[in-house]
Amino acid sequence: MDDFDFAARRRRARGTSPGRATGEQVAGTRSGDGSDSIGARRTPAQARGAAAEALAAAHLAARGLRIVARNVRCRGGEVDLICLDRSHVVFVEVRLRTSARFGGAAESITAAKRRRVLIAAQWWLGGAGRRFAGAACRFDAVLLDALDPDRITWLPGAFDAG
Repeated sequence: MDDFDFAARRRRARGTSPGRATGEQVAGTRSGDGSDSIGARRTPAQARGAAAEALAAAHLAARGLRIVARNVRCRGGEVDLICLDRSHVVFVEVRLRTSARFGGAAESITAAKRRRVLIAAQWWLGGAGRRFAGAACRFDAVLLDALDPDRITWLPGAFDAG
């Protein structure tokens, strides 16, 4: 296998470094075509989700929050955006629902989804975000019913850890 390092190639494709958890990216970095594996393409739904997360990040940044991490994943959990808002660490769930047929964006944040966000938040605070472990945490939601910056609803404190 000479000098070919498959793990390094995957990290470069994802925009991560060896010390970072799988899937966690530094704020502001992009991974080529945005896929999680080499050669894979995003589905249209994944592309819409990524666009919604980019709109949400821009919306929050314009309101003074600093984006620290995006798309943090661990076994059993995931969180879309991690931000700093003054003394709070903010874990943000972004929901895009272009059709209300199965309920709106707010209704799609179920107890199971809240539990997955909480698991990822605890995991991140114990690892990459350990310097923020003593800070107060907040769980927000950014809701979109279209990919339109004028139709974003930000819900600070949308749910709690309890």
